Amino acid sequence: MIYLDAGTTYSKIISDKACFDNDFLVKKHNNLNYYIIPSGMVKTMEINPDRSCGHMSDASENEIVALALGAEKYVDKNDSTILDLGSRDAKWIRFKNGRFYDMDWNTSCASSTGATVEMLLKFYDIKPEDLKFNNEKFNVTCGIFGMEKIMDSVSKGVKPSEAISKFVHGIAFNAWNFAKRPEQIYLSGGFCENKCLVDSLANYCKVQTLGRFVLCEGLINQEKFNN
Repeated sequence: MIYLDAGTTYSKIISDKACFDNDFLVKKHNNLNYYIIPSGMVKTMEINPDRSCGHMSDASENEIVALALGAEKYVDKNDSTILDLGSRDAKWIRFKNGRFYDMDWNTSCASSTGATVEMLLKFYDIKPEDLKFNNEKFNVTCGIFGMEKIMDSVSKGVKPSEAISKFVHGIAFNAWNFAKRPEQIYLSGGFCENKCLVDSLANYCKVQTLGRFVLCEGLINQEKFNN
């Protein structure tokens, strides 16, 4: 069985067999193999998933449903907000009184997601771990204007890592507002591995990271749910 969450930059795959190169293997859990593979490479592999979601595949399942089902085992369903912040979009769901209660999904602008940060890191040749939480933030809602602020700051002598950290803080603030300012957020997606983002978000609410495979695990639970 192959379960595929096909993201814009990276795809997450869970399989009960060792289907791919060990270089992409992230972990093994409950006799399942967890892989993270560049999405551009996935396209050339002719993968035929049993269930899939995401922008870069002929998705068979809705991402919000996959997020909800994947997060169930990790969160307190009495009152929990789960935010999935990836390369291309941001989406969140909320459980209340043990049931699905509310959600939103921003697919129209990548300024508050990972793609802009990835481009900035490559442009300035900076590693994600070089970014540190900064009390200041850039209050922008557009990636283009955000890059303009960063470049203006750098031209005035601010270190690129410091300027990008302010932008990441702005992303965290926007994400918290987008999720309706909860007291706690369970964070899913690639930004779980960005300490600057996690620390910036923790400036506004409690944060618990769930990792990058929540949607993939939701695809497995979707199969069980349908059966």
